[in-house]
Amino acid sequence: MRRSNLAVFFTVIAVLGLIVFTTLYFTSSQKSVKGAGDAELFEKNGFSAVVIKPEKALEMLQAGNRRYATEVRLKDPGVSRNARKILLKGQAPFATILACADSRFPPELFFDAGLGQLFVVRNAGNQLFPDTLGSIEYASLYSTSRLIVVMGHQSCGAITEAARFMRQPENGATPALNSIVCTLIPAVLIAGKKDLNISEDKLIDDAVKENVRMVCRAILQSSEPLRKMSASGKLKIVGAYADLDSGKIEFFQP
Repeated sequence: MRRSNLAVFFTVIAVLGLIVFTTLYFTSSQKSVKGAGDAELFEKNGFSAVVIKPEKALEMLQAGNRRYATEVRLKDPGVSRNARKILLKGQAPFATILACADSRFPPELFFDAGLGQLFVVRNAGNQLFPDTLGSIEYASLYSTSRLIVVMGHQSCGAITEAARFMRQPENGATPALNSIVCTLIPAVLIAGKKDLNISEDKLIDDAVKENVRMVCRAILQSSEPLRKMSASGKLKIVGAYADLDSGKIEFFQP
């Protein structure tokens, strides 16, 4: 075989290999989808990807968390050099995660997820602000996320500070920090009213979950497009609570 023919042959092989890898990469995070009836196709600027239905997306998150909690994580969930190259063409997250900014629980690790699979928005106390809502809307209205998870966690510092601030308002922090804390006080009040003899630790945990429920409801109340998607069954919003000790995540309806 001539040298020029060999060059063409190996070029074709390389291109085919890249195509196969691209297909495997995106389907690996979506392999629980069976049949064309389970998914729609997202296309934008020459980039296309499968849109995972919210029920399937939730199953994938649950499976990823089981791997993390039992320490049987994937060798490569999708963070290789080839994965990075593919993602230059576009992103196709199957879920949006609104989580607390606490450094102890990065959502990608707790869900054993790779690059481009989760659209993560984080701030102290996983709260809903205008820019937060805008980011969430982008992921569902202009990208592939059809599942929104609002996730709090064990020993949340922001909620703990809100409970302390209620007792000692004179010992506040900076104006910016106080504004974060004050928006969390309603969740603490609701949790406390449900059990007047509640312990401090249980108050914090209950307030974390109450805050998650409040934010889930606020997303639907604040965004008409997301509310319509939810009503049609195309979008699902769920709450979640991460146990930092076990690594397990509990999902619940808001």
